[in-house]
Amino acid sequence: MKVWFITGASRGFGALMTKEALASGDAVIATARNPKTITEQFGEHPNLLAVALDVTNEAQAKEAAAAGIARFGRIDVLANNAGYGLLGAVEEATAEEVEKLYATNVFGLLKVTRAVLPYMRRQRSGHILNFSSIGGYFGYPGWGVYGSTKFAVEGLSESMAAELEPFGIKVTIVEPGFFRTDFLADTSLAISPASIADYEGTPAGKMRSFAADANHAQPGNPAKLAAGIMTLANSPNPPLRMPFGSDTVAVIEEQHASVEQELAAWRELALSTDFPSEATASA
Repeated sequence: MKVWFITGASRGFGALMTKEALASGDAVIATARNPKTITEQFGEHPNLLAVALDVTNEAQAKEAAAAGIARFGRIDVLANNAGYGLLGAVEEATAEEVEKLYATNVFGLLKVTRAVLPYMRRQRSGHILNFSSIGGYFGYPGWGVYGSTKFAVEGLSESMAAELEPFGIKVTIVEPGFFRTDFLADTSLAISPASIADYEGTPAGKMRSFAADANHAQPGNPAKLAAGIMTLANSPNPPLRMPFGSDTVAVIEEQHASVEQELAAWRELALSTDFPSEATASA
């Protein structure tokens, strides 16, 4: 039996992962700002501990991890799932909107991870699943600030994977594409109200209407992603990155091809900035 610690467990991917883990016989420390929303969905399950957690509150994160340890004795899988989106051109986002987004998507993830890691290091095992996005691999117009939080998650996760390997702790970056959840609804998506007229008709401006039209018409099946997460958690050698969705795979392949093409075109200039090698200097 694995013990999961899941943030944002009251809805979306978090609720689906909680359901899958409980169905498989695992235990779940399911966290949400209002834990009643969790017990209302899953009832009083012997393997479920619903805990109040605002991921921006470091003290509360430590309390939630300690409560989970007191109940189950260990934490095997940390799913850093809590987060939300911000739609609008980079110029349109206010400083307050940006700071609030980073407080949850980046600093909140760090606070929860730091709260859980001492227990994983002590047991010399564990698996951290950091939810990023295809927007953390490729910058979309209209999603620049949100995507920047996910780029941060990707960089942090890469470093953590190397840092934690000596302790038997694995890290996987989960990269969903567009899935049919409520992510594009106002419960999970903030839209910058400061719309600048100049962006109307540009890719960033058009993205506002795209998001409204695409909600609940996304290609990805959330239940299948939750099942895929269970497969990841049970893998003895999970990947550093795990993209989910045909749209994600297509964008990654296009991005790789574009980077290779650009590197080939500018390779000579890229290599010209080194000091001469000893062999070249002595020739």
